[in-house]
Amino acid sequence: MRAHVVSRRSCTLVARELGLDSMLAEQQELNDDLRRSGNVLAAIVESAIAGLYLEHGLEVIAPALAEAFAGRIEEAITEPADFKTQLQELLARSGRTVLYEVLAAEGPPHDRHFRCAAIVAGEQAGAGEGRTKKDAEQAAAREALARLAGGA
Repeated sequence: MRAHVVSRRSCTLVARELGLDSMLAEQQELNDDLRRSGNVLAAIVESAIAGLYLEHGLEVIAPALAEAFAGRIEEAITEPADFKTQLQELLARSGRTVLYEVLAAEGPPHDRHFRCAAIVAGEQAGAGEGRTKKDAEQAAAREALARLAGGA
C-alpha cells in the first residue's frame, strides 16, 4: 500500500490535482515537454514535501499531506494490488521469484519507450511495453500472470 501511495505516479497525480503543471505554465519556468513530464511533476512534489518537512517538521505538514494524498490512499485501499505484486505473490506460494529485464529502450531521454520481460525460472513468462520501465514491467507482469495463473 505504501508503495502505491508514494509512487511517482501518485506524486504526479497530486501535482496535477494541485495545479502545479498550470502554475509552471504561468511562470514559464519549463518548456512544454518538461512541464507535462510526470517525472518532473513528481520530482517537484517530492522536493516540496522534503523542504516543508525540513522547515516545519512532520507533525505540522502531516495533515496537508494526508489531504493531498487522500485519493491515492483510498485507491490503494480499494483497488487490487498492481500486476507486479500479484505476480510476485503468486510465485511466492511455490517458492519462485520473478526478475525483470529491459529488452529495449528507444527514443530521446524525455520521451523513452521501453520493452521489458518478466523472467520466471530462467524463461520469459511475459513481455510488455510502456513509456517508463515500471509501466513496461507492469505490462510484462500482466502477461505473465495470464500465462501462469492457471498452472502456478
